[in-house]
Amino acid sequence: MSEPFIPLHGKASAGDDESVVLSSRRTGMSFQRTRLSAERTLMSVVRTSLSMISFGFTIFSFFATLQRDQLLRRAHAPRNFGLALIMLGVAILTVGIAYHVQFMRQLRHERSAMAEEGLIRGHTDFPVSYTLIVAVLLLLVGLTAIAAVVFDFGPFG
Repeated sequence: MSEPFIPLHGKASAGDDESVVLSSRRTGMSFQRTRLSAERTLMSVVRTSLSMISFGFTIFSFFATLQRDQLLRRAHAPRNFGLALIMLGVAILTVGIAYHVQFMRQLRHERSAMAEEGLIRGHTDFPVSYTLIVAVLLLLVGLTAIAAVVFDFGPFG
């Protein structure tokens, strides 16, 4: 006879079967993989919006220099185009953050429901999302860039 299988997080109970414990662990790990996938998706949104915001602000600054040197005739064209790109980047980022937060709440709810049903063992909290923190900081930078373009002030003006 072999010894009973003892899970890593506690003692084996009478109803513990090795395949059930292993399945439970795989399910728990699948939640971690899904969480990391959501983080990668948010990183893609951050990269896209950072490109849009920085490109928009660069175009605005470049054409503003041309305008100041009187090489460009249209008064508001560079400002409007740069502002449109910055606002597009901020909008993409806002939607990405909202989607990420909603998805993570749903994932946490699903994990809690499965833990209550005994389908997964142990409860581990998801760590702080550094990607979400960076996304929120970039959102603040984007809003500051919009203010700098529209009102011609701020740290970028």
